[in-house]
Amino acid sequence: MELRSKNMSTLFEPFKIREVTLRNRIVVSPMCQYSSQDGFASDWHLVHLGSRAVGGAGLVFTEATAVEARGRISPEDLGIWKDDHVPMLKRITAFIESQGAFAGIQLAHAGRKASTATPRKGGMPVGVEQGGWQPIVGPSPLAFDKGYAVPEPLTPQGIQDIVAAFAQAAERALAAGFKVIEIHGAHGYLISEFLSPVANHRTDAYGGSFENRIRLLREVAQAVRKVWPERLPLFTRLSVTDWLESGGWDMDQSVALAKVLKTQGVDLIDCSSGGNTPQAKIPTGAGYQTAFAERIRKEAGILTGAVGMITSAEQAETIIRTGQADLVLLARQFLRDPYFALHAARDLHAPIPSPVQYDRAN
Repeated sequence: MELRSKNMSTLFEPFKIREVTLRNRIVVSPMCQYSSQDGFASDWHLVHLGSRAVGGAGLVFTEATAVEARGRISPEDLGIWKDDHVPMLKRITAFIESQGAFAGIQLAHAGRKASTATPRKGGMPVGVEQGGWQPIVGPSPLAFDKGYAVPEPLTPQGIQDIVAAFAQAAERALAAGFKVIEIHGAHGYLISEFLSPVANHRTDAYGGSFENRIRLLREVAQAVRKVWPERLPLFTRLSVTDWLESGGWDMDQSVALAKVLKTQGVDLIDCSSGGNTPQAKIPTGAGYQTAFAERIRKEAGILTGAVGMITSAEQAETIIRTGQADLVLLARQFLRDPYFALHAARDLHAPIPSPVQYDRAN
């Protein structure tokens, strides 16, 4: 359901999903900060996420937040695998809402790409002596690339333990005050690994056919929706293509999956791409993934978010006004400009209130 006003740019029209009404269509995309110890959020996260809410975004997502300690990308990732993580996260969500935005959390498991150094430390796998861990897990005993560890294939019981971990994380997210959950099924992390024939060579109920490869994500969505209130939205981020000419995950499968996820209570597909293989050749450029969001929106009949090199108010406005997506998610542009939404409103002559503390700046 959309709330429309003739006096506003489309980008700045309020947007209702279930019982959450965003003040605009601008979303702060999940961005890893690599600033946690033992998964705990810190003052950095409060300032980083809070400043984007002050800056006018409608929805502010945390970075990929691990549902298990072994599911972190790096030892410095944010986590929500234990109750002790909740209080600081609750402080952050309360501040975000006090500024007129809503707080979202991306629940994630890194799978075979876990236990690596942060990008600023080289990004390669790290051992136990460097804060890493073993074993890492995945659908099949296939390393992501040279220099990466071979993951231990998950047993059926191990898969169910991870499904349960996502559900438990969703319960903690609710206790922490989040209003939107996004299941991370993209970028070559665990769920994405199960989806793609590149990483999934299983011959049991979780591998082989399309129906089997999507089983983990379908079960995670069911388990999360079971504990996540009906009044609150549930998103899923997908890598809609592996960017391979053949043999990988592709757009046709993504459209089919989006139709299935809609029946499981998923409200929006956040359309990204890549990450399952270093052999992918990705033709990046301004708005290079927006066409994915447009196709899934039209063919699967589900809300979509566009992400990837969206950098200007006019570009974001065009995406929303022409029906290519329902939301725009910005990452690097929000790093460059935490007040992007306020500046975009000015550029588009759309009314948006700035914090009362900043009134003298108007």
